Amino acid sequence: MAKALIPAAGMGTRYLPLSKAVPKELIPVNGFPVLHHVVAEAKAVGCREIGIVLSEGKEAIRTYFSEDSELLAWLDGNGKRHVMSEWEALMEGLTFRWIDQPEQRGLGDAIACGESFADGDPVCVLLGDTIMEGGSPLGPMVAHYRKSGFSQVAVEPVSRSKAVRYGVCGGVRDGDGNFQLNRMVEKPLSEQIPMMRDERGQPLQDAYAFAARYVLTPTVFGALHAIPPGHNGEVQLTDAMAVVLEKEGFGAVAIPGRRLDVGTR
Repeated sequence: MAKALIPAAGMGTRYLPLSKAVPKELIPVNGFPVLHHVVAEAKAVGCREIGIVLSEGKEAIRTYFSEDSELLAWLDGNGKRHVMSEWEALMEGLTFRWIDQPEQRGLGDAIACGESFADGDPVCVLLGDTIMEGGSPLGPMVAHYRKSGFSQVAVEPVSRSKAVRYGVCGGVRDGDGNFQLNRMVEKPLSEQIPMMRDERGQPLQDAYAFAARYVLTPTVFGALHAIPPGHNGEVQLTDAMAVVLEKEGFGAVAIPGRRLDVGTR
């Protein structure tokens, strides 16, 4: 898997007034911006081409991932080049493509903006404001994609009372602990929450929500262009994924640890 697409165009309204000046994706966690961790996660599964979806006002993200020869020369002259060693190690072997999202029309629209970047290839999609604690699901997702040929989504168990806030899915768990999906719904009514079943066909207690990591086949782009916008004029990625499910099938992998969404304080 050579390409990673990272949506990072959101306004970050929950972080105002800070996000007027600092994109939420650059808020530091353990000494490095959230997006630094996300790019490192993509690189760890073999992604070397990184497409980052930006909007007006997010130029600082591009600055962070661009080499500053004057800064490096100054650091060399003052014996401080070592402070950039982890950044330089991350950047080695990576190429970046900057993708504009002219209007804020939802996650689905942000992914659609990356169609030319994907150029007919499958892509890993990592939400730029979310990091994984306790391990990344991307490695198993890529392996499951290569084995099955299906698009993949990371999922996490949530109580059925909370499932109405998320995109959720239903399906059957296989012998490897992964899921073969049969239904997807964005923010369902409580009586519409899809059900997950175990290998014996018994219903699982929790619902399963999407968890910020995807491996998507090129079919998703045609689906994104075809579906009508939903609530607030936003293009829902879940709706496009449901189309892909019907056409090709879709798998899911449970995250091994915890999803940390920096969009929430």
